[in-house]
Order: sequence, then structure tokens, then C-alpha cells
Amino acid sequence: MEQMGLTAKDLEPMIGRLNRVYEVLNHKRPLTLKMTWKLHRGLGIPAESLIKQPEDLHAA
Repeated sequence: MEQMGLTAKDLEPMIGRLNRVYEVLNHKRPLTLKMTWKLHRGLGIPAESLIKQPEDLHAA
């Protein structure tokens, strides 16, 4: 977000209402497939980086 000069409000079209954006940013809610697709297409973020599991989940 910083690199692109985006605010949480800028992510609303891709994630949903502002409270949902904050939930995603604060890791309280996971990205849905639809959100991932919109972020990928809207911001050019590689889909692989959006769906990659955190390293600590691989060790289970």
C-alpha cells in the first residue's frame, strides 16, 4: 500500500466496506478468492503472493 500510495479507502472496491478492509489488513479475516482476484487484477499483485500460506502453517 505504501509503495503505491494507497489508503484503506482505496481498497474498498476490491475488498469491501472499510471495516472489512481493516479486518483483512489486521489479519482478523482472510482474503476470499474473489478479493484475491480483484486485488490481482486491480493492483497487479501476483496472485501467488496473495494466496501463499504463512511459513508457520507449513510446519504443522
